[in-house]
This record gives sequence, C-alpha cells and structure tokens, in this order.
Amino acid sequence: MEFKNLDQAQSLKALYADQKVSVKQALTVQRINDYSVDAAGGLTYNYAAMPVDDKILDDLQKLSDEQQLIEKYKALLKGEVMNTGEKRLVLHQLTRGQVLPDRVVADGEDKGDFYRSQLERIKDFSEQVRSGKALASDGKPFDTVCQIGIGGSDLGPRALYLALRGYASGKGIPQLQAHFISNVDPDDAAEVIDSLDLNRTLFILVSKSGTTLETLTNQTLVMDAMKKAGVKDPAMHMVAVTSKTSPLAKSKEVREAFFFDDYIGGRYSSTCPVGGVVLSCAFGFDVFEKLLKGAHEADVAALEADIRKNAALLDALIGVYNRNVLGYPSTAILPYSQALSRFPAHLQQLDMESNGKHVNRYGEKVDYHTGALVFGEPGTNGQHSFYQLLHQGTDIIPLQFIGFKENQRGKDEEVKGSTSQEKLDANLAAQIVAFARGKDDENPNKEFDGGRVSSLLVARQLTPEALGALLSHYENKVMFQGFLWNLNSFDQEGVQLGKTLAKQVLAGCPGDPVLKAYSDLL
Repeated sequence: MEFKNLDQAQSLKALYADQKVSVKQALTVQRINDYSVDAAGGLTYNYAAMPVDDKILDDLQKLSDEQQLIEKYKALLKGEVMNTGEKRLVLHQLTRGQVLPDRVVADGEDKGDFYRSQLERIKDFSEQVRSGKALASDGKPFDTVCQIGIGGSDLGPRALYLALRGYASGKGIPQLQAHFISNVDPDDAAEVIDSLDLNRTLFILVSKSGTTLETLTNQTLVMDAMKKAGVKDPAMHMVAVTSKTSPLAKSKEVREAFFFDDYIGGRYSSTCPVGGVVLSCAFGFDVFEKLLKGAHEADVAALEADIRKNAALLDALIGVYNRNVLGYPSTAILPYSQALSRFPAHLQQLDMESNGKHVNRYGEKVDYHTGALVFGEPGTNGQHSFYQLLHQGTDIIPLQFIGFKENQRGKDEEVKGSTSQEKLDANLAAQIVAFARGKDDENPNKEFDGGRVSSLLVARQLTPEALGALLSHYENKVMFQGFLWNLNSFDQEGVQLGKTLAKQVLAGCPGDPVLKAYSDLL
C-alpha cells in the first residue's frame, strides 16, 4: 500500500484533460435515473446535476484504484496507525459494529469488546434513568438531561438530538428533554442553567482528558448553581464521559463514568458514549441502537470498490474533482428538513477540522488545494437569504441537498391544494433544476446563468437508521478525501495555537506586547 500526494497520481492528468461537462446542457430524465446510487439506511445519492459524465467517472474510478482508497479504508478498519501525527489508530467505525472480521487489539484489550461493553453500560444506565430506577438526590426521577462539552462533544450530539425529536414525537416515544452547554461565554451557560429545574436534571460531563478548560469551567458553574438551588447531592446529578485514565474516571463529583479512548476523535465521537449517553437517556437506547445500525450499514457499504455502487466514495471523488480540477473552493450543505438545522454545523467541524491541512501525512507541504470551505442552513430559509449569491454570484459553489419524502411527525394537513411536506419537496426539486438550467432574460438582473452543480441525498423519512447512515456517509466521504489528498484527517493541530495563546493572555501576556495590546482592548 502506497501513500502518495494527489498530484503524483497519474490518473489525475486524465481528469484535467477530460472535456468539461455543463450540467445546464447535460441534465435529462435519463441522466437523473441513471446517475443514482442506493446507499444504506434507505438513502439514495443522486449526482445527475454534478459536472461528470461516464468518461470522467471512469477516470475517477482509476484515481480511486490508483490511490488505493478501499485498501486504505480496510487498513484503518484492521487497526493500522492512520493518525500519523499522534501515532494513533482510528476506530470510530468500530463503535457501531465490526465491519471486517479482524479483531483490533490495542492497549492490551480487544477494542470491539471494549466499545460493546460501554454500549451495554449505556443501555443499562439509560433504562434506569428513563424508568425512574436511577433517581435524583431528592429521591425523585430525572426529566431532563444536559450535556456539558465543547467541539465534537457538543456539535454532533446536539445535531443528532435535534434531528431525532420529531421522530420520537411521531412514534409516541417518551422523551427526556435535552439541553447543551458548550460555550465558555458565561451568558450561554447562565441561560441554560436558568431554564432548568436543577433537582430534575442529570448533567453529562464530556471530556476525554478530563482537563478541558471550557468544559471544567462550565462544570464548576453548574455545580455552584446546584448548591445554591439546594440540590442535596450534586454528584448524584452528574455523570462523566471520559477516558479510563482521566481525573474524571474516579471522581467523587460524578455518580457514573462512561469511557471512550484516544482512538475516537471528537468530531467522530457521536456513535460512542459521547453521543450515546445523552441520546439514549433522551429517547431510549433502542433509538440510539437503530442509529448505530444505519451507520454500520453505511460503513459496510463503503467497502465497495466500484465507485458507481459506493455513495460515500463517489461523493468524495466528485468533491475532489470539483475542488482540484474545476477549482471550486467551497461547498454548501442544504438540508430541506428543520430537524437537521444543526447538522451543517457538525459537518463544518467534521470536514474542515479533518481536511483543512497544508501538509501531508508525513508533515510535508502540499502544492494543491485540500479541504473546501463548508457552510449551510436549512433550505427554505436559505432560499430567502444566501441563495442569491449561489444563483447569481460570480463563483460556482457546489451544493449538496438533503431531503425526505415524508415528515417525521405524521401530521401534515393540506393547505391551498398541497401539504407542507409537498411544498417543501417542491421547493427542493425546483432549486436543483433552477441552479442547473438557469433562465435567460432580457433584463440582466433577472438572468440566471445556470450551470450551478449539485447533488442530492434523499430518503423516505428521517429515521434513526437514515440519520446514522447520513452521519457515516459524511464521515467516510471525509476519510476518502483525506486519503486522496494524502492527509492525516484525524488530528487537529490547527485548533491548538489559539488555545495556547489564550492561556498566555490569562497569565498576563508575559513577553508578548502585541498579545497584551489586543488583550487590553477587551
């Protein structure tokens, strides 16, 4: 297996030489039917409005084969060191199931067994909380959970929680309300704390190291608030999600600790206890288990070597084609589902923290573009704001739409000849065609150039299985793109410098007058 930079790939030259495709001219009914891949969890990936044809797809297949993307994925699954910067394994796929039969042993333990043991503990604990067997310090049940974490300990779990509320309501599943405290901004924590009945709230403190400054600061704020509110035993209201070696693992300030390890990066941690505890307490372990099932099915599907049958791999390859051959610097994630309102924020971290790198896996600078800028919002709101630039701006921004045929709650009355879901889906379909075809007009202000490229991920309904598959799709897409660019997609050194300087500011900026000058402005 060879790791080499993208610009050393012989098959890349063919892609530069290939005739470019105009989706404005190419989009046909036959193409829409043909350029579609069934994925896991009921998802379908349609790329008919992407700037590729059969010749380009053939060359993308050659690029995938030359860069040995499937072989590298298998190596990751088998437990080879893929996080070269920190010399760590990468095992987030293993948290939702064994993709290959190979057992992964590290730190003297079978990691598959370890992750499964934590799932069993989450199942047992969440059932006790939801049934009223695990009680608050006043002997009464909990009705609320609140996660304290930052970055990957917040963005993914929060996005998934919001995505599943409507599903649980539609199925009549009893819910514990969930809240999240992440920002070190005191107003954020205060607003959440003020909204809670602290005697009825179970806090979930998430920090792998047990030393994360923002998280421990918010823990202190919460503990002080509980004491002031007369909570009998604040420790009975807090559990930790951490590593077995962290200070929180045996802390007397928590009633229970659930574990994950250094092989699960924060942005990839939603399917381990980081997401598992809060989602299982809120909706029941069965719902979280279904999410894991969808993610696992997508992980298995990502092993397919034929790019026309592998949605995550094909999405990754087309994304690199857009970035490196066509020169498009950004991409927009546009879910036509309010339940996915925070999903683009999670994908921003997942993608830009993973592949926003200027050196390869060996620490050598690369001479080509890597990760794209990712942004997005739910679709119909976006239509009335930044879609103006997407339609008529001077840059072409590849778009990825996410849609569902049915709503989650099952209640949708007909108004003016159509239901709200029908109106929502009509807007989605209209936007794909409008971006691709454009519109001629004698008035330049009303002219649309068209040729704006997009893809669509669609499922019948946003179920836990579909959500898990969607999560895995993007995680594997980012992984494959990292392999193509020859990056280490699993560290995040770029977030460290600012944190280090912040500590210097708190220490008085010794020896750094520029830092002190900016500090004095605040």
